[in-house]
Parts: sequence; C-alpha cells; structure tokens
Amino acid sequence: MMDNGRSDRIEMSDSPVVIVTGAGGGLGNALVAEFAAKDWRVAAGFHGTAPPGENEQIFNAALDVTNTARITAAVDEVLSRWGRIDALVNNAGVTDDQPSWQMDETAWQRVLDVNLKGAFLCSQAVCRRMIRQRDGHIINISSFSGRAGQRGQANYAAAKAGLFGLTTSLAREVGSRNVRVNAVLPGVLPTKMTARRSEAEMAREGEGL
Repeated sequence: MMDNGRSDRIEMSDSPVVIVTGAGGGLGNALVAEFAAKDWRVAAGFHGTAPPGENEQIFNAALDVTNTARITAAVDEVLSRWGRIDALVNNAGVTDDQPSWQMDETAWQRVLDVNLKGAFLCSQAVCRRMIRQRDGHIINISSFSGRAGQRGQANYAAAKAGLFGLTTSLAREVGSRNVRVNAVLPGVLPTKMTARRSEAEMAREGEGL
C-alpha cells in the first residue's frame, strides 16, 4: 500500500459498500471474497445466526430475506457502520425439487418466498437510499431455469422467471436516478444447492446455457 499519509481506516472508508445475500452458499461465499479482493466493504448476509468474525472490510449479518423487519435491521446496521450502500446482490436462493403434481403448497411457497419475494424486499429496502445517493446497483442472481423450466422445478423456474420481470420493472422505475438493475444468469455451478442433483440433471440444465 502506498504511503500517502492516510491511515488504512481512511482509505477503507472511501471504498464502496455491497450487501450480498445468501453468503453461506458456494456462490455467495465466492461473491464476498471477490468483492473484498476488489477493495469493497462487504456485508455478508447469512440466514439464521451469522458466523462469528468480522473486520473493517467484511462483517457477517443475520439476514432472513423473507422477513421485512430483519432486512430493515441489517440495512440499518450497514448504514450505521459505513454510511452508504453502493450495491446489493440478491443471491439468496433455495430449491425444493419435486414433480408438480406431488409438490405441496409449502414447497411452492418457500421457494417463491426466498428466491423472488426476498429479492423484492431487499431491493425495496435499499432503493430509497440509492435514489437519494443518485447512484447504486442492484444485481439479481437469476437462472436459465427461469427461461426454460426444468422438470421437477416448477417452483424454482417460476421464481427465477419472476426475477426477470422484477428486474425489468425496477430498472425502469429507478434508472433515471442513476440506479442500475440487472439480472445475471451464472449457469450450473458446483454448489451446495446443486450437490444433490445427478450428472444427468446437471447436463439437462446445462443444455439451456
């Protein structure tokens, strides 16, 4: 680091701030590490109790993306610590794969709540701040399953397809305030979410790429 007379704290205080939901998963963990490597300050959102360990650049936050009060508390903590939010990555997601005729309402609702409702609630929680800043970026982690639904994934495909609509509508609403909203389709990744799937299932999903 160059010696320019400024402390590390002052230099870090100039760094942009990102919230990453679903930090406990493989993709979430990789996103946190990559943002940190690029000198971002990262709020890593974990469902349930956040693991211990934090520093000036990264802190782990308990963040249930289906609970408005807990989202508000996490956003308030970020603002209290760092005074700004430059980006939100809506990465939290779950699957509960079953044939549609066997899928109960609980399995349907849970996947929609985490993957779609969660992205909406988290985006809503940061939007006002980003609009006031006249700057910000919301990134929704969608899936090719949202474009070409896979067998046994009616709930997941519906949620990820919904993210496309949410992304487009939100982008039209806040784009004039210099807030960008995009959806990213990372493809099939070797994570805890995909660990239960067979090679044949992974290959079928890969056909949509």
